Parts: sequence; structure tokens; C-alpha cells
Amino acid sequence: MGQYTASQRKNVRILLVGDAGVGKTSLILSLVSEEYPEEVPPRAEEITIPANVTPEQVPTNIVDFSSVEQSDDALAVEINKAHVVCIVYAVDDDDSLDRITSHWLPLVRSTCNSNSSSTDGEPDVARKPIVLVGNKIDLIEYSTIDSVLAIMEDYPEIESCVECSAKTLHNISEMFYYAQKAVLHPTSPLYIMEEQNLTPACKKSLVRIFKICDIDSDNLLNDYELNLFQRRCFNTPLQPQILDEVKSVIQKNVPDGIYNDAVTLQGFLFLHCLFIQRGRNETTWAVLRRFGYNDQLEMCKEYLRPPLKIPPGSSTELSHRGQQFLIAVFERYDRDGDGALSPEEHKMLFSTCPTPPWSYSTDIRKSCPTNDNGWVTLHGWLCRWTLMTLTDVVKTLEYLAYLGFNVHENDSQLVAIHVTRERRIDLAKRQSSRSVYKCHVIGPKGSGKTGLCRGFLIDDMSKLLGKEFKTNVVHCINSVQVYGQEKHLILRDIDVRHALDPLQPQEVNCDVACLVYDASNPRSFEYVARIYIKYFAESKIPVMIVGTKCDLDERRQDYLMQPSEFCEKYKLLPPHLFSLKTNKKELYTKLATMAAFPRFQAAWILFYKHRYLRQFGLMTEDPKVWLKAGLGVAAATLLGFMVLKAISATGTHSR
Repeated sequence: MGQYTASQRKNVRILLVGDAGVGKTSLILSLVSEEYPEEVPPRAEEITIPANVTPEQVPTNIVDFSSVEQSDDALAVEINKAHVVCIVYAVDDDDSLDRITSHWLPLVRSTCNSNSSSTDGEPDVARKPIVLVGNKIDLIEYSTIDSVLAIMEDYPEIESCVECSAKTLHNISEMFYYAQKAVLHPTSPLYIMEEQNLTPACKKSLVRIFKICDIDSDNLLNDYELNLFQRRCFNTPLQPQILDEVKSVIQKNVPDGIYNDAVTLQGFLFLHCLFIQRGRNETTWAVLRRFGYNDQLEMCKEYLRPPLKIPPGSSTELSHRGQQFLIAVFERYDRDGDGALSPEEHKMLFSTCPTPPWSYSTDIRKSCPTNDNGWVTLHGWLCRWTLMTLTDVVKTLEYLAYLGFNVHENDSQLVAIHVTRERRIDLAKRQSSRSVYKCHVIGPKGSGKTGLCRGFLIDDMSKLLGKEFKTNVVHCINSVQVYGQEKHLILRDIDVRHALDPLQPQEVNCDVACLVYDASNPRSFEYVARIYIKYFAESKIPVMIVGTKCDLDERRQDYLMQPSEFCEKYKLLPPHLFSLKTNKKELYTKLATMAAFPRFQAAWILFYKHRYLRQFGLMTEDPKVWLKAGLGVAAATLLGFMVLKAISATGTHSR
């Protein structure tokens, strides 16, 4: 469900150290046997406590140390292997108490600092969690806690302190619980003892969590939002009486912690500060882990990037749940309700992320539909996410997590992704089940392919006339209707630096190819012809040849064949003549339809040949003519004719 808890740690390793005779071994044996041992060996063997008998449900290894049997080198190894070190002193022995600061704490610090990594491969923390344990409390009538608290102020790695007795079993279980807790719910990443305040990293994480839970974006958590927060983190509702008590505590301690009977950010932060001060670290950690944070207060890799299996030939799209979540996020931050995100609204939307996934000033305005101000509309917003999901699905998973998908949907962000069936199956069925298609637009420099791509994004393409396109944005995405169904078409502008440069496999592989030449330039078509012969003639990728700038005088091409003859020879559709000036956009529907029905190219040729002959009164009703053309099988397919009708309705040329 996308929830990360302390139980994900495989084990907790506790090391007991201290001067000889303070009772380290007795503590371990008393815990295991639940009675005080009359005979105590120099050192207890390492024991493992099963997960089902520990409060945190994590297997726990308890390791004893004896200076009589072990060397200083062996001690250093054990300190580095341990997750937490319990320094034991005898409450009736002032020397053992003094040695905590004069020997044991400096030793643990220096040992940790001299090693860059621990033996289990995890990054080493220089300040190993420490628990101070005062044993033999049954021998005295006073407490040493005040002396220990003074030590804790100087050593922030000390998580807690406890007085106990191995003889009477007083606080034995609590001692090992505190040791476990020091590992699973450490204080130091959350709280600065000297300042009595949250750490900057903890504040930053809690601010993000507050923003995600603030559904109406009014900078307050009302009762409904607090209840949702409680359910998501602890799987239980917040009782009205308890909620009122929490608000009362906040109000007494933080003047601006409550506003209009709702909790402010300052109140939210104070509440977690109070939890930690009262030793309830586990509460704050439960919240942090539910929102994907690890012990270093960084977003977990597994939370951001859950494994997604994509078979070869398959692609990735947004699922319905993914789209609905993104629509809700958009509407939440579209505060003026104008149907578009201003730069400030866009910035606020991604304030829960390290950085926005794209540049608003350049990428958004050049890759997806916007309004007249250049602000992304809801349609453009979904288009841009659709583009990222196809080209970089891992990034989509990450940003869905940053935006709180896992918490709001109570599920992994994997449910926001739809993995399509393999392309070979689409080819076999002669129909694609996808809703997002990739079209590579290839042509020589100056052919107008970038204008063709950008024209896909705006209603009035003539506004692009005379513009120079100086940007590294290579993808443009918009939606088109194919058979009454909305499909997204991604145009990728393939950059061609030199005519002889070979195309890379990733520049060739696509759902449909659009080969572009300048109809007014006699030397333009040769490049397109060579590209087709070299890369597409033997492939199963549908190809459309497009002559741009058809509003200018069409020139005869300096090539062995003219474009129409070339298309006839290679059984391609006749060249589609295109111009930004005419503002006709049927080309994009044709490309999407060809991608959706990749095996009907032969039928398309037959259809256009049929229409051409009928136009000039040369069409015979004899079906043998069709068969002689070698195209009868494709033409006889009913679905093929349906596709052709969809294409023909838009016309052949854009003059």
C-alpha cells in the first residue's frame, strides 16, 4: 500500500558495554530466563529474540562484551556491527558512572568515525545511538538520573537512559525496548536536544506532509483533513474528544497554532515537537514513514521507484486512476478557477517536490497545449504527464509519490500506470489497443519539421509563420480523435545535423514515421527518400511522406523519382502537402490513425488509387483490377475500409 514502517528493518543488533562488574551479563541472562542467575559467566553468548516476542516485531540480537575474554580490536568490530550500544554502569559505583564520559562515549565515537561503512553495507552513522543503563538500582535508595541527564545534553547521540535491576528484574524489558526504539525510532534525525527544536530536515519533511494533507490548500488542517491524516497514518479515526484536547494543547502553547478552529502549520510542527519531547518518537516516525521517508529523512528509493515490469515492445500510459489523481491536483491548485495554472500556481503545486519535473517557461509552452498567456491548461497538463509517462515512466512514478499519490489513493503509484500489450500483438491483430502513439518527424534542416510539430499545439498555426525555433524541446503532444476515441499523439522532432549522419535505433523505432521535405526546395526530397530506403522500407512501421510549405511554389525535386512516383513505387500513401498558412490539421489525425491501425498501409494505397481513378472517370467496377494491383486481400478487410473512411474524411491535401 506504499506504507513504510519500522518493521521493514531486518533486525536490531544491541551491544552491551561497560566496566567489569557492572552487571552486563546478568542483565542479558535475567531477560532470557526471567530470573536472576546465581552463577554468572564472564560473557553471555549472543542471543536472538524472535520478532513475535518483541514490541516492534523485529528480530533482535543481543551481544555481550567482556574485556577479560575479548580484545580492543574485537570490541571495535562489535561496535561497528551494532545498531545501538548500551553503556551499562552500576548506580552504586561513581567510578563506573564517571567512565561513561571519560572512556566509553569517546571510544564509541572514535570507533564509528574511523570507519566509513558498516559491515552490513549500510551507510555508517558516525554518531551511533546510545542508551545509558544504570544497573543495581535495588542497592540504593536514590536515583542517578539527574547526573545522566547532564551527560545527555553534551552527547546528542544518547537516545535515552534507564535505571534497572538484574536481580529484581525491575525495568529489564524496558531497557531492551528503549534500545530497540533507539534504532527503529531514533531521536537525533528529528530533534536537536540543545535547541529543544526539530531538525531542519524533520521540519522540511513535516511541511511537505502538511501541504499534501491540506486538501483545500488553505494552509490549515480542518477536522476532516485531520481525520483523513489520522486514518492514513494510523488506520484509526480521531475521536472528537481527543481532537478537541489536541487543539487545546496547541492553543495553550502556540498562540498562532489554531486558526478558525483548524490547525496551522506552526501548530502541526509543535505537535510533533511535543511528541518527541514526551518520548513518543514512534508517533512522528510512523507519520514520516507513511509518507515515504527513511531513517535519514530521505524519500525511500522503493517508495519513489517501485519495480515496474515492462515487457519488450510494450509502452506505459496513465491509468484512469492516475488521470483522476492528476485532475484533482490540478483543480486543487487552480485557485482562481480559470482552467489554467499560472506560473505561481504551478510553483505552489510542485512545492512538495525537490524541483519541478520540467521548466515552466520553456518546456511547458513548447511541448503541450496552453492558453493565450502560455499557461498550461488542464488538457495540456494531462498531455504533459502523458508524455512523461511514455518517455520516462520512472520519473512519473517519482513525482506521483512526491505529490502524495500513495497517501491520497492509499495504494502504490503503480496503479496509476497502465502497461500496454506488446506491439507484436498489435501487429498480429492489425489494431493497436494503445491510447498514446509516438510519431518521429524526420527531415533535413530547413524542411519545416519543427513548425509542423509546434503547429500541433495551437489552434491557429499561422501564428508560427516566420518564427525561429531556438529550443531543445523535442517532443510535442496533443490529442486527436480516431474513430471517436481520444488518442494522444507525441511528435518527436528528430534532430538531423548533417545529411550523412546515421539515425540511431531509438530515433527510428516509433509507432508511425513522418518524413518531411520542403516542397519548395528542389534538393529537399532526396534526404527523405534515402532515409526511407535505408531505415523504413523493410520495417513494419507505417510511414507518411509530407511536403511542407505548400503555400509556396512547388518545385520539381532533383531526385530519380518525384515524391508521388516514389510513394507509388514503395506502396506509400501519396505525399501529404502541408502548410502552416492554411491552418488545416488533418495530417495529425492521419498519423494517429496510421499508428492505431499499423497493418493497413496496403489498403490505404488501394483506397487512394480507387478514389484517384474514379475522379478522372477511369475507375472500372471489375474487382479483378484490384486483384491485379496486388492489394485485394487488404482491401477486402472490412476494418481496413473503416479506417480508410476515417482518414479520407479529412482529405488528402492541405492546400
